[in-house]
Amino acid sequence: MTLQQLRRPDAASDLYLPVMADITAVRPLTPRETLYTVRLPGGAELGHQPGQFVEVSVFGVGEAPFSVSSSPARRGEFELGIRRTGMLTDVLADFAPGRKIGIRGPFGNGFDLERFAGRDVLIVAGGIGLVPLRSLIHSVLAEPGRFGRLVICYGARSDDELLFTDELEQWRADPGVDLRVTVDRGSPGWTGRTGVITTLIPDLDLDLPHTVCCDCGPPVIYRFVLLALQSRGLADSAIWLSLERRMKCGVGKCGHCQINGSYVCQDGPVYHYPELKTLREAL
Repeated sequence: MTLQQLRRPDAASDLYLPVMADITAVRPLTPRETLYTVRLPGGAELGHQPGQFVEVSVFGVGEAPFSVSSSPARRGEFELGIRRTGMLTDVLADFAPGRKIGIRGPFGNGFDLERFAGRDVLIVAGGIGLVPLRSLIHSVLAEPGRFGRLVICYGARSDDELLFTDELEQWRADPGVDLRVTVDRGSPGWTGRTGVITTLIPDLDLDLPHTVCCDCGPPVIYRFVLLALQSRGLADSAIWLSLERRMKCGVGKCGHCQINGSYVCQDGPVYHYPELKTLREAL
């Protein structure tokens, strides 16, 4: 059973009503980011695609959208990577396993894995952008025969802000994964690469006709990542971007995420780049 099947099919208002779910695990990732494991009633499946998001609510505090960070193949529970940025996330930071939160969703369009089958998958993740892309990474790793090589470029402002450091080591040791990591500023003990994320792209060994790229990160990096990819000769039709832009309600009613005639919460957050180019001031 999925979250949608938990709802009454004859009640349109259920779209706005959260289902109460249990937090079963809380794992700090950095001083600002925390990974929450969530279980729906009866162990129902969320039924999401990589790249989709849910609305999380705490009664008396508020509601906000967060990307799902775990693979759809994970049964009985899902994960949310959340950065502490305001009132709702400040309250969530004090939540321990056993607390309940409201869940609506999943919403939006995710990554269409059918279009990636048989091709190399290049992941470009900046900072918190690794959270939604982690769901895609896990999905690709779960079916190694379905896809080609997995290439991951990950950048953070500092090594203290790197997310999922245990998994980074697992990916680095996987012969089917080419992992490149860089930080803008390294601490005195940092021995890895230093530089912005676009410095990773020129050295990549890419089979251009058989490569797709999925990018997510702070809005400022998109333009420069696109320029770097295009300078390597990657076609626009091979690029997908995830835009989490001012989303609020999740159902296209509040208008906070509107880009001209497109609502990011419904038409995105994952866009095929040729479609995104038609939206003025999208990037």
